Amino acid sequence: MSPKESAADDLQDLAALWSIGEARAHDVVEVACAALVAGLDSPALRILAGYTRAEAENEVPDLLPAVLDELDLVYYPRDSEAGQEAVLRALAHQLPAGKLTPRELASRVHQLFGHQLPKAERLAELDDEYDIIEYGDRTLAELDAAVTAEARTLAHNRLDHGQPS
Repeated sequence: MSPKESAADDLQDLAALWSIGEARAHDVVEVACAALVAGLDSPALRILAGYTRAEAENEVPDLLPAVLDELDLVYYPRDSEAGQEAVLRALAHQLPAGKLTPRELASRVHQLFGHQLPKAERLAELDDEYDIIEYGDRTLAELDAAVTAEARTLAHNRLDHGQPS
């Protein structure tokens, strides 16, 4: 994956996380700066990258849809199922990046979506298994491996920088 593609993926993931309140507006600005450095460019991206921390909170909601549109990325409306699935993929990407452990991923997904999002159901079930591990028939290593496998599947289900499937 090229630096530009990686930056586009990072921006897409953070935009999805931001859309459900899981990332701060100034985090979006920081990723926009990194995207410019990586070679992505658009008029709205340049404006977004120039916001201060204080401006970010008020300006990101209005500008982010334009940035994503100019870069051929997807803006997910707040609380849409497609947006929730994008957040699920974004969280799954954090496991191989070392930002989350398998247990943290399963717990976070379970907290966010419970058993309500079909594509997140397996991780929610695995989080339940972590809670009763001393009574279950799986070891911690087996649970971690199952979460890692599920995260890998979810992370690879992305098409064209997060376009809905």
